[in-house]
Amino acid sequence: MPADNDPHDPPGLVAAGGAAPAFSPLYQQIKALILNGLQQGEWKPGEVIPSEFELAARYKVSQGTVRKAIDELAAGHLLVRRQGRGTFVATHAEQQVQYRFLRLHPDQGAADGEGPAQRDFVDCRRGRAPADVARALGLRTGDPVLQSRRLLRFGGVPTILEDLWLPGGPFKGLTAERLMDYHGPMYALFESEFGVRMVRADEKIRAVAPDAAQARLLQVPQATPLLSVERIAYTYNDVPMELRRGLYRTDTHHYRNQLN
Repeated sequence: MPADNDPHDPPGLVAAGGAAPAFSPLYQQIKALILNGLQQGEWKPGEVIPSEFELAARYKVSQGTVRKAIDELAAGHLLVRRQGRGTFVATHAEQQVQYRFLRLHPDQGAADGEGPAQRDFVDCRRGRAPADVARALGLRTGDPVLQSRRLLRFGGVPTILEDLWLPGGPFKGLTAERLMDYHGPMYALFESEFGVRMVRADEKIRAVAPDAAQARLLQVPQATPLLSVERIAYTYNDVPMELRRGLYRTDTHHYRNQLN
């Protein structure tokens, strides 16, 4: 039995969906089964999941093993524990996680002191994925994608210019009008209307100079150094669902990342 198993657990895991590899610690097997339930939509964003007692009975393991699996999912921002209320599926509609992936902070004052960003969509259309976009999204060159460009303003100052690409299949029916009319966080829209939850992201950062069009939209001289942030956001099981390339002004803001 793996060292990570709870001593009260049975020697094998019996659960629907097939057993995980024998070398996987038991709590990791339970974590994978809960994650599979999240991916299949058994528990939707914002909903409460069964109690540790119920999950332990369902998977025929100890509550301690279930608790360890839930602890890891909560640490990864997939679940949220609420004292006295239970454990809920995390959602981007919640205020505290709306800007989970945004690392740009004002030099003066708190990030929430600026209020929500003002968003202007410069362009939004359906098209075919060029090779680099297809590679990032796990598509084939020429597959349908939704492409948009938007400008984010903080305190009325244009601060972030973003180009976004979404795979056409999972977001079938998403229109430019729907994006422009929706005033909440985009990831909350993806969750509620398309069943796509972004659970993690990878970023590449470099310093660049804008081209003429980018400089005009950000209202800076073309020689201004900007922070280029390329992000790929993933849903469950590391499926890429969004490519985002942003240009950040850093004259009044800075990129901040807490390392634990």
